[in-house]
Amino acid sequence: MIFPLLCRLVNHMVHYTLKHRTHTALAALLFTAVLGQAHVGPHPSVHDTVAGIADRFRKTIPQTELIAMDAAKAKSLLTEKELNTLATEHVTFRVNVPVKVIIIRDAAMGDKPFWLKKRDFKPMGFKITIQGTEVDFWMKDFEAGRIGLGVNSLTGGNSHYIVALMPLTKETKLEVTELYPGQLRVGALKDGLQPFVDRPEAMPELPVLPGILSGLTVIRTQYESRDDAKLINLYHSTKHPAQAKPDQVMLTWSGDPQTTQTIQWRTGPSVTKGQVQWVKKSAYNRFQPAQPKQTNATTFRMENANLLNDPVIHRYTATITGLEPDTTYLYSVGDGSDDGWSEMSEFTTAPGRTEPFSFVYMGDAQNGLERWGSLVQRAFRRRPDAAFYIMAGDLVDRGNERDDWDSLFHNARGIFDRRPVVPAIGNHENQGGHPGMYLQMFDLPKNGPEKVEPERAYTYKYSNAEFFVLDSNLTPESQSAWLENVLKNSKATWKFAVYHHPAYSSSPDRDNPSIRDHWTPLFDKYHLDMALQGHDHAYLRTYPMKDQKKAGTTAEGTVYIVSVSGTKFYEQDPREYIEFGMTNVSTFQVLDIQISGNRLVYRSYDADGKLRDNLIIEK
Repeated sequence: MIFPLLCRLVNHMVHYTLKHRTHTALAALLFTAVLGQAHVGPHPSVHDTVAGIADRFRKTIPQTELIAMDAAKAKSLLTEKELNTLATEHVTFRVNVPVKVIIIRDAAMGDKPFWLKKRDFKPMGFKITIQGTEVDFWMKDFEAGRIGLGVNSLTGGNSHYIVALMPLTKETKLEVTELYPGQLRVGALKDGLQPFVDRPEAMPELPVLPGILSGLTVIRTQYESRDDAKLINLYHSTKHPAQAKPDQVMLTWSGDPQTTQTIQWRTGPSVTKGQVQWVKKSAYNRFQPAQPKQTNATTFRMENANLLNDPVIHRYTATITGLEPDTTYLYSVGDGSDDGWSEMSEFTTAPGRTEPFSFVYMGDAQNGLERWGSLVQRAFRRRPDAAFYIMAGDLVDRGNERDDWDSLFHNARGIFDRRPVVPAIGNHENQGGHPGMYLQMFDLPKNGPEKVEPERAYTYKYSNAEFFVLDSNLTPESQSAWLENVLKNSKATWKFAVYHHPAYSSSPDRDNPSIRDHWTPLFDKYHLDMALQGHDHAYLRTYPMKDQKKAGTTAEGTVYIVSVSGTKFYEQDPREYIEFGMTNVSTFQVLDIQISGNRLVYRSYDADGKLRDNLIIEK
């Protein structure tokens, strides 16, 4: 991020460590979220302007040209009024004295923001390379009054620029008022500063600034607003458009796995209602089948105007209740008409007593979903007895763009309609600052922290195990009290936490100290057996850990796993807590809970089915 780089610059040769948690990989704009940010006041709205541009482009430009459009072409199609709005109304504020406005940006942005030169911002004439990133500086003097700055880019992505203010007079104290958007805040370079209002990271141990930059005031901006004017790669087409026939049939749990089963699917917009019918497998006879039971589904209209070949679909959710534990049922979904049903599939409820079971766990699928499809199909063939599939975040790359989800569900067909999927939220589901499409796609338990949005954190029990699913995109503190309460009250023999950002990461520049400091003491106190994580795109298994040190045995400490199941890989630094690690390998993990001897048998397999890692824990 640019802001930490600035702080390293202004302190010249003073070194400090910036530790951050959130991976900066948000690739696109969720238009529904953008349109929901109302503009207040008499000035033009960037959000309304961009929405109008996008609507005009959709109506006047052929789809093939829209998908291939570059930034230069998009800019050439904008009116002077639109360009002026995008150059002056993204961040606005009022100052009471003349100031020097400094825009600090990654030099790799080239000619972005497009308005810098046009508005006579001048480069300071030097660049500094810090931790592999070249940073440059653009300045312009402004009189007292209202100041408006433009959008980050027309392409989205990149790091958002930073706004710093230096008063040009010392007689009157600088005051910054009338901030827009209203979430913005004013700060100063001091210990504990959080440079972005939508990021929890704070500046640690900030030394005294050099004289030339003393008095520097910072406007704390929204990091995710870097995508507010995205017009490039905004338009997509899906390889798997919806039809009248149901598809993307998927099992989740929103209630007790022993007695309920939640089912989701989709159709095209011509179908307006959904139903599920089911029957015990033991009662089914193809010549004299038992009369199936039926229930209605709720229907949700999902719209994405920028998905050019499939802008509107209907998604359905139904929860079957009153089921018997440890029982297999046959089911199909449809609209109630004779020929509107899906192919028959099946699910099995959780046992009502302690029974051995197995489950599959995977880290980030995210990229290369076709290759991931081969891996998950291999996992199913190898272990068709696995009761459910845990995915520790970053299921897709672009979490608020539906074509990515279409690819995921297409490649999981024949599996997620037979085995429930248990997901956690990764940073890529949080695209645009909120996991809106994820929460629409999955119906999950609503038993999480009271002040956290439902389904972002939850818990469920299966046989003699309990699973605690957390959202590591939120502050750990927001879930810690709830986490301690459910861990304290758990009577499960085996306890597993599932979340995205690792407590023990593959390299120091991806460290997550806040998670380690807030959650691992609870895991120690109530003896969590395993933490199932993702995010780092390199496989890692720690020694048993307690008090952030190696523990003697698994009976004393928690084992932390990092897994990746997709095709995006990172390097891995040697770390003293790593018992086994490897890079450039996609894996799936099978965990067997054995009742005889109270054993957990953990195995990690690569895409070819080769055993790569294993561990046995005995109680």
